[in-house]
Amino acid sequence: MQNRHPVTPFDNIESSHEFVSLLAHAVEEAVAEVEADIATATEADARRRTEALQLVHFHLSKLSGHMAASRRILNDLRTLRRLLLEERLTETAMRRGA
Repeated sequence: MQNRHPVTPFDNIESSHEFVSLLAHAVEEAVAEVEADIATATEADARRRTEALQLVHFHLSKLSGHMAASRRILNDLRTLRRLLLEERLTETAMRRGA
């Protein structure tokens, strides 16, 4: 395997996992902000704004779920890669010892 520095956040599983984690955190912050905006709009009796913000909240919540699922998948892939690399290293060591 070639050792090189990642050029994009998606060049390897670790950097992809880190990127998705940062994005998930940003989404959670946005959800908190929208919840505060919904409360303000509700107090101001701005019905259309409240409804629009509730729609934004709904979509951000869906996105948050997708980010959590993506983090779990990337974590599983990291675990599987480590397992497979360990097996490959073990096989190589056994061949050299034989």
